[in-house]
Amino acid sequence: MVFSRLIKTPKLYFLDTGLCAYLTEWSSPETLEAGAMSGTILETFIFTEILKSYWHNGKRAPLYYYRDKDKKEIDLIIMQDDVIYPLEFKKAARVERDTVKTFDLLKKSGKKVGPGGVICLSPDLLPLSATDNAIPVWYL
Repeated sequence: MVFSRLIKTPKLYFLDTGLCAYLTEWSSPETLEAGAMSGTILETFIFTEILKSYWHNGKRAPLYYYRDKDKKEIDLIIMQDDVIYPLEFKKAARVERDTVKTFDLLKKSGKKVGPGGVICLSPDLLPLSATDNAIPVWYL
C-alpha cells in the first residue's frame, strides 16, 4: 500500500484477552468492563477474533493498521484482492455516522475501497453510510 504520509509504527495486540485480564489482576467481568482499559481490551478481542478466523482457515491474515502523520487512524484495514476494507472498533452501542469519515483517506491510495464498518456494541446491524455499517460485535 502506498500512503505518502503513513506512519510506520506497528500496533501491538495481546492475543489472549483472558491471560491479559489475569496478568493485570482484573478478576471479574465487571472490573474489566468498567476499567480504564476496557475499550482497549474490547479492541484486542475484536482484532484477535478476526485474526483467528484467518488462521483457522489456513490463510495469511492481510490485516493492517492505518495512522498518518496527522494522527488520523483506522483500527483495521483488510486487504483482499486489491480491495481495501476498513474497520473501526468502538466500545459503544450507538455509533455516529462521522466515525467512518476517516475511511475517505483511503481513496488517496489508488486502490479500490470496499464496504467498511464499525464493530461495536450495537444490538443490530445498522447503516452508517451507503457502504458502511455499524456491526454488532456478536457477529464475530
